[in-house]
Amino acid sequence: MSAPPASGDGVHVTTQQLVALESRARNLTFVQRARSHQQLAGRMQSAMRGRGLVFEELREYLPGDDVRAIDWRVTARTGKPVVRVYSEEKERPAIIVVDQRINMFFGSRLAMKSVAAAQAAMLAAWRILGSGDRVGGFVFDDESVSEIKPHRSRNAVIALADKIAEMNGRLRADYTGVPSPAALDGVLQKVASISHHDHLVIVVSDFDGHQEATRQLLLELSSRNDVICLLVYDPFLLELPKSGDIVVSGGTLQAELSLRQTGVRQSIDAFARNRGRELRDWQRQLGLPMLPISTADDVSAQLRSLLEQSAWRQRRR
Repeated sequence: MSAPPASGDGVHVTTQQLVALESRARNLTFVQRARSHQQLAGRMQSAMRGRGLVFEELREYLPGDDVRAIDWRVTARTGKPVVRVYSEEKERPAIIVVDQRINMFFGSRLAMKSVAAAQAAMLAAWRILGSGDRVGGFVFDDESVSEIKPHRSRNAVIALADKIAEMNGRLRADYTGVPSPAALDGVLQKVASISHHDHLVIVVSDFDGHQEATRQLLLELSSRNDVICLLVYDPFLLELPKSGDIVVSGGTLQAELSLRQTGVRQSIDAFARNRGRELRDWQRQLGLPMLPISTADDVSAQLRSLLEQSAWRQRRR
């Protein structure tokens, strides 16, 4: 049975509800580090430039270790040579991209995709701030883009929550504007213009309207930064009912689809699965995490599980 929504009724979300997610962000980690090949660099290393060194662990001396790293007090106490291992402390500004277009205003279970995206983005923001890094972002809908510059402060995170809640509150079933499938590419171009290197970029979207240009933008970003994609989806398309009619809308137009017709069901099913395959192919080609966030379950629990699995896979490499 699904947990209740982390905030609100699952249709819209407020600044207060997003701020309250701070307590749920503990124990999440968005740091992906690779095994070190340097004997004195500690067990892990990152391509990021460091602010300094922080103590990580004591371990037995290995041939090739610098004798200057030996902890003589511990060595004398244990009778075996022991070295102190340090890792770099990272300065890694984070930019969170949050999709609040009309295509996100859909949900068949616990919450709208727009709400799940808002929650995922704020959980990331709170955790990154808790790690001591600067955090900011871009929030966009079909008509506008708002930028919150990265700062190491609660005010910056609350400003991000304000902007997400503001755009989220505009979403309505009777939306009469023009959907903008290319809006995501426009925002990624803005991110690329300021994320020259060593940023953490988290894109929270359903990736509606993705195309080759989107892949190239993500490739450019991931060549200089750490990029994580949180793919927000609703399980409805993967578990279509066997009968009945559904009404779908692109914002201004509506169409009724009869699920009793085999051809209709097969077409919708093929669309959903092909789109999933495209995004998984991106993940393999770009080498970046694409973590699926379902609208049917608690977002914080999903994020924690997905990040733990991602870290485990990284250690296995």
